[in-house]
Amino acid sequence: MTKSLIFAHRGSNKEAAENTGSAFDRSLEYPIDGIETDVQLSRDEVAVLWHDRFLGKVGFPLGHIDDFDHAQLRAMNFAAHFSSAAKPEGIMSLKEFLDAYRNRCRLLLEIKNREWESISRHEIKVRQTLEMAKSPNAGTAQGDAILVSSFNLASLVYAHQCAPGFPLVYNLETDQTFADVQRVLAEQSFLHGFCLPIRSLDEAFVKLLRNHGKCVAVYTCNSDAEIVKALGFGVDILITDVPQKALLLRG
Repeated sequence: MTKSLIFAHRGSNKEAAENTGSAFDRSLEYPIDGIETDVQLSRDEVAVLWHDRFLGKVGFPLGHIDDFDHAQLRAMNFAAHFSSAAKPEGIMSLKEFLDAYRNRCRLLLEIKNREWESISRHEIKVRQTLEMAKSPNAGTAQGDAILVSSFNLASLVYAHQCAPGFPLVYNLETDQTFADVQRVLAEQSFLHGFCLPIRSLDEAFVKLLRNHGKCVAVYTCNSDAEIVKALGFGVDILITDVPQKALLLRG
């Protein structure tokens, strides 16, 4: 159980506004192993951190990140939806995030490629993320200190073409089955690992992935039962909104 790494989901998002510097800094007050965050693209092609499809939390319920330029997003208060936010915070760019945190813990960068975006924008987002995630010294991936994930398998195939050997993780939807994973393993052997929803995690999935030498990650474990389940299966990465609870249960 002690080998499972605890990753704070969008930072400590129960204690500060998600995907902001305050949430990331707060999460690092605990002895976490890593931070998970989400990458999207502004209208003028700046990689930024935001999870949701829409911007309802900042007053634009029908707006997308790619409806606004980076400067406009910076001028918005992305902490406004969090009632106890101490200060306004504009959107954080991926570059700012990597500059601030890549040497402080492991990182999991989830690329959010949306169905309304053009494939060319998907590819820009992938290329930017990989280029910035590479080691600034050697120009290569830093082992598995930084992982890139996506629910979009085509984006991961493209990422592998751009940066063979970079550790890429395929995120599974809740309705994907054991047979789906078997098929992906057969067709896309380059994948470093899979990230499963906690409700899908079972002995058969873990055995299958272990037999193929794949990293096993799981999202989003918040209750005692979910965390203990993930730890009991010895997952490699446990993603949680409550890292302090997961750390206590891990011991």
